[in-house]
Amino acid sequence: MDKSYRIFTTISIVCALLIIAAFFAGCTTSQPTTKPVTTPPATTAPVQSMTTTVVSTPAPTTVVPPTTTAVVVTSTPVPNYTPSEKTLIVYTAASLKGVSGKLGTEFSQAYPGHTAVFNLDGTQALKTQVENGAYADVFISASNSYTNTLKGEGYFMNSTVKPLTTNYVIVILPATNPGNIKTLADLAKPGVKIAMEDKTVPAGTATYAVLANLAKSTYNQDWNKSVFSNVVTYETSEPGVATKVSLGEVDAGFVYESTYTAAPKDTYSAITIPKADNYLQTYTIGVMQQTQNSGTAQEFEDFMLSSIGQQILKDYGFRPVS
Repeated sequence: MDKSYRIFTTISIVCALLIIAAFFAGCTTSQPTTKPVTTPPATTAPVQSMTTTVVSTPAPTTVVPPTTTAVVVTSTPVPNYTPSEKTLIVYTAASLKGVSGKLGTEFSQAYPGHTAVFNLDGTQALKTQVENGAYADVFISASNSYTNTLKGEGYFMNSTVKPLTTNYVIVILPATNPGNIKTLADLAKPGVKIAMEDKTVPAGTATYAVLANLAKSTYNQDWNKSVFSNVVTYETSEPGVATKVSLGEVDAGFVYESTYTAAPKDTYSAITIPKADNYLQTYTIGVMQQTQNSGTAQEFEDFMLSSIGQQILKDYGFRPVS
């Protein structure tokens, strides 16, 4: 009896364990197997490698007062000229602005059916425009330096490059003379506002030379430094200086004599600079290698060098080539 009971008890326990095992096995297999969720690493768009070239601009050597910011006026965009049999494209130093209208009219009268269009800008800007591929038939430069550079680079028909006219520097003042400037010495007075061209502009080159000559012959280096300290704007063309003076934005400006002569009466008063200390700027004219109208271009140069062209230049304050 005891033996049978033990066997029965053992079988009961085994069955109970089997039932429990089956129950847990059912519970485990009845639920879907869940795969671990893997979060993909965040993807970053590829970054392209970029190399930046930094061009350093050399600091200007001109002395500028600490409280004044020198302003450089930007030039007008280059016109998009195309070759034409009837229209001649003349790249012209900006200081000929006042006389260009008269020259154009007289040229058309001398050569009926032909028109001269003047692209007026600082010679340094005109040079860059040509080097960048702009079209021109004739080039009138206010700087032998830029002329020689273009000749060396092959842009001129070199045999056509000739001296055209000359110009001296003068100081102009607003007609009302708000700065009460009576002599060149007054340009160094504290508070005087002066405009001049950047030294890359031919008129600027001439002005720098004039001031150095005056400091050496009559004044001194302290005067020279004071004048530069009074400069409040450096312009990229000679007419830009004249405009600042005519508007009364400055008390004085360095320009060419021709600009003063060509201005309407009572626009400016002026202080002349002794010839011994002055700088005689020589202009040149030449036909461009790229011209598709070489015959008319040569006619225009001949007209400019003729007695008619030279007289017009003289009437507007330019001087003959000595």
